[in-house]
Amino acid sequence: MDGYDVDMAAAETTEAELDDMKKRLKEMEDEAAALREMQAKVEKEMGSVQANREEVDSRSVFVGNVDYSCTPEEVQQHFQACGTVNRVTIRSDKYGQPKGYAYVEFVEPEAVQEALLLNESELHGRQLKVTAKRTNVPGMKPFRARRPNAYIGFPPRGALVPPYLFSPYGYGKVLRYRMPMRYSPYG
Repeated sequence: MDGYDVDMAAAETTEAELDDMKKRLKEMEDEAAALREMQAKVEKEMGSVQANREEVDSRSVFVGNVDYSCTPEEVQQHFQACGTVNRVTIRSDKYGQPKGYAYVEFVEPEAVQEALLLNESELHGRQLKVTAKRTNVPGMKPFRARRPNAYIGFPPRGALVPPYLFSPYGYGKVLRYRMPMRYSPYG
């Protein structure tokens, strides 16, 4: 009879543990649902922010070769004839020194075409470079090809390596070329 009591106690603890696990699983599922809901809300807001950014960029121009002593008010005066200027941003480095370019945001998108006509105009004795502002897409860097390297390191043994950079045979066969053996203490 003693063994039966032990089995009953073990069954009760197992059942209690099982109930506890079910509670924790329910809590985790509720948290996951709340997280999914929050993530959907954030993604929706980010989509509207991206659309808003594209709309602002369609009303803005990039102004390059801006004199370092130029103030936003002077840039605004220069572009005032194109249309109503909403904001002028002169970019600066981490030390507060101007980088030499600015962004001019207009109230109406039609002013951008007028502002593009001011390309190569002068401000503070410097010829300005005016282009339409492009929307920056995070993570989309343009691919830049690497320069060909004249130094070729040692490839793995038995690899197919042409003996020269450019084959005199054009599109013909790739010759099998084995690098001369060199001393390797580990393999």
